[in-house]
Amino acid sequence: MFENNAICKLLNIKYPIFQGGMAWIGTAELASAVSNAGGLGIIGAGHMPPDVLRAEIQKCKGWTDKPFGVNIMLMSPFVKEVMQVVIDERVSVITTGAGNPGEYMPALKEIGTKVIPVVASVALAKRLVRSGADAVIAEGTESGGHIGEITTMALLPQVVDAVDVPVIGAGGIGDSRGMAAAFALGAQAIQMGSRFVLSEECIAHPNYKELVLKAKDRSTVVTGTTLGHPVRTIGNKLTRKYQEMEANGASAEELEKLGAGSLHRATHEGDVENGSVMIGEISGMLSDIKPVKAIIEDIVNGLPGVITGIQETCK
Repeated sequence: MFENNAICKLLNIKYPIFQGGMAWIGTAELASAVSNAGGLGIIGAGHMPPDVLRAEIQKCKGWTDKPFGVNIMLMSPFVKEVMQVVIDERVSVITTGAGNPGEYMPALKEIGTKVIPVVASVALAKRLVRSGADAVIAEGTESGGHIGEITTMALLPQVVDAVDVPVIGAGGIGDSRGMAAAFALGAQAIQMGSRFVLSEECIAHPNYKELVLKAKDRSTVVTGTTLGHPVRTIGNKLTRKYQEMEANGASAEELEKLGAGSLHRATHEGDVENGSVMIGEISGMLSDIKPVKAIIEDIVNGLPGVITGIQETCK
């Protein structure tokens, strides 16, 4: 299975499954486990200082001999230094968010790094492909963390039709049914973040995982729309305060101060009332914590049955 898949051939991976590059919890532990299981593990650089990222990359190299990537937030204050670390360490794949990696493309191409930006619109996808992107990740608003406005089902086929590189579907995908749906819409691979949060290898605090396990279909909320950087998290004391301040016209500085450090507070300190519990809308269908290998095998092994069910429906 997947021997002729464009993404598998491009990146030399067994399964067309990416792990989302999640800040603070997309660490070497999770990334190496995903890569060892046949997918593409991704270290979430977030706002990591360059020396911290270098240490994570070197740990990942020690734990897997398979390809892995780094997700770079182009809004990071350390972006230039982080890019240099990626180049120095000759990371085989980078995914990017919140900007255009065009200025770094020549140096990355020179060492053979595949550049795969996350996009939330057709216009951005086309622009980044013209800049030299090897593939794009079309991520719908269902995803956790920083989001766009268009749903995966609407965005994905439009991006597929608009570009001539492979497209990875992301946002609201967590099982074999989601994978089949993404393929039906033209994707060559899927990216999952929320499902991998509930893996044994993810270092997120037990309180974080427990809150995700308890989540329902309407548990997530979106804040930050007035800043132009909407974020999807589970509703809690922090989000209620944030929404109240937004409604009362709080300044960007006040809102940013409220959110500062909130993700780490939840992921590492376990404060899931005053911290930011970033997770996608599929959190309501996630019901167990298991090893990464089992998560990937369940999805891959379940895919033929889903396809057969579709064929039976169409008879």
